[in-house]
Amino acid sequence: MPTAPERSLAEFAATIDHTVLGPETTLADVHVLLDEAAEYGTNACVPPCYVAEAAEYAPTVTLATVIGFPHGQHATAAKAAEAERAHADGADELDVVINVGRVKAGETEAVCGDLSAVVDATPLPVKVIVETALLTEAETHRAAKAAVEAGADFLKTSTGFADGGATIPDVELLREYLPVKASGGVGSYEEAVAMLEAGAERIGASSGGEIVRGHPDAE
Repeated sequence: MPTAPERSLAEFAATIDHTVLGPETTLADVHVLLDEAAEYGTNACVPPCYVAEAAEYAPTVTLATVIGFPHGQHATAAKAAEAERAHADGADELDVVINVGRVKAGETEAVCGDLSAVVDATPLPVKVIVETALLTEAETHRAAKAAVEAGADFLKTSTGFADGGATIPDVELLREYLPVKASGGVGSYEEAVAMLEAGAERIGASSGGEIVRGHPDAE
């Protein structure tokens, strides 16, 4: 795989999950995001309530949505149902929040069961948001191992709703287990490149368009 500076504009854009997940997000906001994703060649990540409309509006854009967002404390059955609904509505990928409290309490079996229910609910790729800013290094390892055991496809650093976001050490730790999506606090091309150079394969950012425009080949 090319290093971050060697990626073409299209290759770089494809690493970006352009995101709008704030509590005040409207369908109009989602349409703006999808227009930008289509223009720049990024993926998109939108709230679950807008997935069906987003899939219809921009069928060529790779569409992710979130499960158990933003705290991960939904009942397991609710998370699985969310996953099934998102799949039926046209999502291409799922980003599920781990139950941070259970991770911190050492309830590994419960964490694995929770994540496995989401993984097993659909054939879609699942990224597990481990919320690294809230975990110790040992807890982050514990969360990553649980995600691997559950059959997840990616580890994602953060929701962006807790204090702190992605860091280089977080990415380097998580990449030992699964491909990594660096999310939270990545707001520029330079920051995105740093995360990719540290081993991330995806970047989650609300400023995806701005990040792509920072590429040397962008007009």
